[in-house]
Amino acid sequence: MSVSNKETMIIIGKLIVVAVVAALLLGITYVPTSAQIKLNEELAKQEVLRDIFPQDDITFEAVEGDAVDEEGEREILYYRVKDETGNIVGYAFFQRQPGYEGTMLVAGGVDSTFSNVKGMDVVSHQETPGLGSLITEPRFRDQFFGLPVNSLDLKADGGDVDAITGATVSSRAVVDALNVKINEIKQKEGQ
Repeated sequence: MSVSNKETMIIIGKLIVVAVVAALLLGITYVPTSAQIKLNEELAKQEVLRDIFPQDDITFEAVEGDAVDEEGEREILYYRVKDETGNIVGYAFFQRQPGYEGTMLVAGGVDSTFSNVKGMDVVSHQETPGLGSLITEPRFRDQFFGLPVNSLDLKADGGDVDAITGATVSSRAVVDALNVKINEIKQKEGQ
């Protein structure tokens, strides 16, 4: 073996050692990091739900479906919001909905009689910055608080929600997410 071939083999050997060490370090940090990420995501969801239902002394009872996620846990369909005496005061949920640029995750809530929207928040989205992304701004979001469910549509479609100018698709996606999930919960709750 010539000197240059020997040097090439040494370099390749060092690269393999570095790659193996890097893979081991990633593997070692993945498990605790992924658990912490999942915990942080759940805490963030709980915080969003608390913004929609800001009352003290309420609990969120998860209603699970039959489907399981990649970790083998049952999928949460929605939450029954209960007061300190155990009475249902509303329902909270997360709904994935296609928007203009991609899928958005909308959080929402409705009272126990399915009469009024308690609020909504867009948890994540991929809408156009400065246009469709305005769905996260208070001037759009605040119009949902206390909105009668039967008025939950864009004004152009006969409802009471002002669409964002130039972002009708994004605005409609939020309204559709709320309507779809409210109707689904209403059906499951037998109302």
